[in-house]
Amino acid sequence: MVRQKTKRKTRSRGSKTDAKRPARRSTELALLRKIPGVDEVLRRPALSKLQSRFPRIFAVEATREALGDLREKIGRKKVRAIDLDVLETEILAAAEKAAEPSLVPVVNATGVILHTNLGRAPLSQQALEKLAADGCQYGNLEYDRERGARGKRDVHTDRLLSRLLGSESSLVVNNNAAAVFLTLNTLAEGGEVLVSRGELIEIGGSFRIPDIMAKSGATLCEVGTTNRTRIADFERALSERARLLLRVHPSNFRVVGFTERPTLEELVALGRRKGLPVVEDLGSGCLRDLRPLGISDEPTVSETLRTGVDVVTFSGDKLLGGPQAGIIAGGRATLDRIRKNPLFRALRVDKMTISVLEFTLSAYLREDYSAIPIQRMIHTSLEEIEIRARRVARRLKRIPGLEVELVDGNSVIGGGSTPGRDLPSKLLALNHDRLSAREMAEHLRQQTPPVVARVESDQLLLDLRTVFEDQEDKITAALARIPGKKNAPRGMKKL
Repeated sequence: MVRQKTKRKTRSRGSKTDAKRPARRSTELALLRKIPGVDEVLRRPALSKLQSRFPRIFAVEATREALGDLREKIGRKKVRAIDLDVLETEILAAAEKAAEPSLVPVVNATGVILHTNLGRAPLSQQALEKLAADGCQYGNLEYDRERGARGKRDVHTDRLLSRLLGSESSLVVNNNAAAVFLTLNTLAEGGEVLVSRGELIEIGGSFRIPDIMAKSGATLCEVGTTNRTRIADFERALSERARLLLRVHPSNFRVVGFTERPTLEELVALGRRKGLPVVEDLGSGCLRDLRPLGISDEPTVSETLRTGVDVVTFSGDKLLGGPQAGIIAGGRATLDRIRKNPLFRALRVDKMTISVLEFTLSAYLREDYSAIPIQRMIHTSLEEIEIRARRVARRLKRIPGLEVELVDGNSVIGGGSTPGRDLPSKLLALNHDRLSAREMAEHLRQQTPPVVARVESDQLLLDLRTVFEDQEDKITAALARIPGKKNAPRGMKKL
């Protein structure tokens, strides 16, 4: 008898739960039926005005997404009633965001001068003015005005590079990886390329020298050991399949301690004896001597060419401070072979790159380093940075809840250049009475324009070496927009 009563009680509970389910499902279905269609929503006045400002597709996609989110919330019982005003606000915000450009200017307060994620070398206003003049009309990109016939587009930069570097000839392609690839494909396809094991580097995005070499059609021949390679190792590794001797500048790492590698002069002498071209991938493209800053192991391109190497490759948007490009410089006969490679046409640059690169190279010839932003940043003195930092600190101290302190720190050139070499700087170290350093950094990234800073030891660090002077007010304004403390509800004490 006791068992039967227990069973009846269990059944009774189950029947009540089952009875509630159809009612809940009925409520859910009723809400789903009340969801308006896309066209009905878009007829609302505010959304009609939106369509007059942006293409209709932005409003349609935002509406479909908002209605989809609403259905999902109803299914998860997060919505008990449909509020069209709220829905309209969400659609307006989503459409506005969709219409915004994805690529926007950013304030770089990290102190990393060649910040790859932030576009490496910024260009000067003068460079952009020349670009605008060249880009908005026809030009003599491949037109020889004297002969009235077709010309070559690289003549515009070749004449400048020859004077700056002392090279016989040069070519410009879309980046340094392309320059290395095209050179290897032309000079070593089907043969072996000898390179020291300690120089088989990987650059950003898991892009490796052995991978580039494999795609070029050349075969890698590793020489020596990771930390020590001698010229004798190169001589022993030579075979009848050898086509090229390659040296790769260690652009993003340093091997220290018990190390050795052949000098360029030794490689050039070996190449001459064996009839093999010698190529150096310099990567960073340093045109201005950095030794006065205490950086002695970053060779200039002209110094490298004077050793007698056949080809040097380097980037246009690293230490050179120009647009993204890969530059190939060297002897005329070798460069003529590379120019005739059908792949050169696939990798060449357009008139906009040539325009900005021509401006940048001309600035070097004039020694007008103020026209090259990264050169200004690299050579800005510690005293100049401290003066700016104190000026900005005075403004920031007026912001409620913000503590500001000047601390010693370091900037880095970055972009795979001068690894392990820092530039002394004065940093602004910020603490907030309500937000952590990471929360402050997130707040700054969401501003217009976004401000990107460093977080170390639970402090937000701003390095003004990489901040343009007209951006200082933008940093102050962004920090001033940090929301204040919320008032405690009535009847509750503030803790």
